[in-house]
Amino acid sequence: MKWSLLELNKYKDKPCDFSETLDLKASLMKRDNLILDVSPVKATGILTVGKEEYLLHYRIDVIVTVPSSRSLTPVPLTLAIDVDEVFMTPEQYQQRDERLADEEIILLEKPTIDLDESVEDNILLSIPIQVLSEDEQTSQEMPKGDDWEVLSEEDYLMKRQEEAQQTTDPRLAKLSELFSETSDEDEKQ
Repeated sequence: MKWSLLELNKYKDKPCDFSETLDLKASLMKRDNLILDVSPVKATGILTVGKEEYLLHYRIDVIVTVPSSRSLTPVPLTLAIDVDEVFMTPEQYQQRDERLADEEIILLEKPTIDLDESVEDNILLSIPIQVLSEDEQTSQEMPKGDDWEVLSEEDYLMKRQEEAQQTTDPRLAKLSELFSETSDEDEKQ
């Protein structure tokens, strides 16, 4: 869904309400090859036209299926995202006051506001880096293979301490041999 800035001028007195169901599966899967599936996206909100900016406030409800970061099994993520965006034309940007930081403003390159693009961007930003299935969240077991295993940081530190205690300092190895010889002699007597 797109709004032209000319069309939005008729909403200067009251906000433009919208409730859309968007099919963004193909474009999201094209932008991020880790996405396995996307349900239809429900976007509900308002667009307010001001003299200095265009304010877009909406909520996204969607289910995105991505692979688990441990086992690569498909995990459906239910996302509910609240979005607030400020759009400005280059002319409005030049005349802006310093209330808004530059990183909070989206500069319009075309005379349109594209809801689909905004929704896609916010969905991609909301997918967490670590995704675990329900079984992986409840289990403390980490994946392992023939010659490898994943350790938690605590397990790794404990293993390092155990290895440090088990290894004998080479400078003290001769001393341990001396003690074993004296204990053999004590046993003979």
